[in-house]
Amino acid sequence: MWRKASAAALLALAVGYFYYGSPELPEHILRYVSLPGLQTSAPPPSSLEEVISSAWEALITLPSRQWSKVAVGVNACVDVVVSGVGLLQALAVDPGAGSDHEVLHSKEDLKEAFIHYMGRGAAAERFFSDQEVFHRIARAAAEYPGAKLYVGGNAALIGQKFATYPDLMVLLCGPVGPKLHEMLDEQIVVPPESLQETDEYHLILEYKAGEQWGSTQAPQANRFIFSHDVSNGGMSSLETFVASLEEFQPDLVVLSGLHMMEGQGRALWEQRLKEAVAAIADIPRDIPIHLELASLTDKDFMNSIMQEQVMPLVSSIGLNEQELLFLSQAGAGPHAELPAWKGVPDVGRVSDILLWILERHGRSDPSSEADLTRVHFHTLAYHILATVEGHWGNQAAAVMAGARVASSQACGLRSVDVGKVELRAPLEFSSSHGEPREALSLDPAEPVTVWRRGNVTFHFTPVLVCRHPLRTVGLGDAISAEGLVYSEARGPQPF
Repeated sequence: MWRKASAAALLALAVGYFYYGSPELPEHILRYVSLPGLQTSAPPPSSLEEVISSAWEALITLPSRQWSKVAVGVNACVDVVVSGVGLLQALAVDPGAGSDHEVLHSKEDLKEAFIHYMGRGAAAERFFSDQEVFHRIARAAAEYPGAKLYVGGNAALIGQKFATYPDLMVLLCGPVGPKLHEMLDEQIVVPPESLQETDEYHLILEYKAGEQWGSTQAPQANRFIFSHDVSNGGMSSLETFVASLEEFQPDLVVLSGLHMMEGQGRALWEQRLKEAVAAIADIPRDIPIHLELASLTDKDFMNSIMQEQVMPLVSSIGLNEQELLFLSQAGAGPHAELPAWKGVPDVGRVSDILLWILERHGRSDPSSEADLTRVHFHTLAYHILATVEGHWGNQAAAVMAGARVASSQACGLRSVDVGKVELRAPLEFSSSHGEPREALSLDPAEPVTVWRRGNVTFHFTPVLVCRHPLRTVGLGDAISAEGLVYSEARGPQPF
């Protein structure tokens, strides 16, 4: 008897401390807090992860009007995925201090850049300038125990994800060699002009959460990518891609690979970017274009993409937290003074930058000539879809679908296993880091939080983060593709 009384007293104290110590915790979160012994006859409450996963399954529905043909270009390659620390040790490279490099010229540069990003748990991609040294490293990577070959390149990976929908026809343009062609889904159509005799290889150096090399420890699992890729670096397939659209007649175009030009030097990318803009401008304006961004280091290059060249021509962009902050730093946008995110990116700051993108470089003003009306932001813990009012439908389902595929694919599964994931997203956050700002919270039973700023609508959903991810490469591409599958472009059209 006294044991039951003591347990009840302790529970009362705990509940009182919890409630009065944290009075701001939302009621819809409190109902998921487990208090063992309080109601022994009732079934145990579901975890937040279970509630969110079940809600996704109930709420994610395809739009009434779906894409029938999607054209994707233009970067494609074979990815060699290997342990980053293991490969560098096999190359007889000693750990040391990290340092970022815009272009890699040697094994020492590779080591320093890898350590720099591993210590931050951040993804990055760099061009390796020395062809001979790169090929030696590539051979060592291919021979390293446990090395695996996969379809690589944003365009090819996005195409592969689209191809999992049997009613969706997919055209892929890019430098497709024999090995890559063999690995592509049979549903993907590759124009003969895109086929080449040799494959382009990219090296993916992965690291696990908590993995240590020297004094550097990874706070989370991620990867560092590098290559000596001239075909993708010059976007050599872009004109072929645009020329093929007339016959294929897609109702959505997905463009990626611009970041590959950065490592070719300013003279080349300036000229090639002008040619790329001319080619993209030839795409009929009634076809929405999604641009998938990737890691960049040259602010002038980013500004050229953002301000006067590519971004005004596209309807939608997809990017992660590093790319979002660098975009703001390059364009002197909100929170550009931040050197890097610390931990989970602040929702209010992210919201500020997304709003700035659509106001400064998009069509939030109806009189603007820009076409950009949609930004899909993804980070490890959560996703946000920001859209200009009236241009896109089904965005709550789209953002949830992107988060769901991030949770399942990272664990190497077809569906979410709630025993292998955890919620890391904030339960409470603000719509802005400045004023005016709205206090917002997450309801696990309806896991999309919506707010508006002007005529821009924001859809937020958490990610159930895989505790032991099997593969991090291509997650962003899968997220963007899945979000697009569940999106509906609608009038008034932005193009």
